[in-house]
Amino acid sequence: LPGTPTEFALDQNYPNPFNPTTTIRFAVPKEGPVKIEVYDVAGSLVKTVLNEAVRSGNKEVVWDGTNSNGAKVASGMYLYRIQANSYTAVKKMIMLK
Repeated sequence: LPGTPTEFALDQNYPNPFNPTTTIRFAVPKEGPVKIEVYDVAGSLVKTVLNEAVRSGNKEVVWDGTNSNGAKVASGMYLYRIQANSYTAVKKMIMLK
């Protein structure tokens, strides 16, 4: 397939800083389970944005700036992490209100 990635990747979210939503793009070279989670700077899980089997390709998910209870999160820095097969990556993002 043209455009199928050859390795896992996690891109910087866009826009960053963001309010109220941001897009997280990632690449998956082969089908399998993918989990994307958002954490606060203290390391507490804020929300699981994606946790499902994903086909290979360039993908994106949108985080709406809410926690797992649906409440809006405070301004500040957050970390987002992808886990797919043995691949793990973490990046920072800033929520501005």
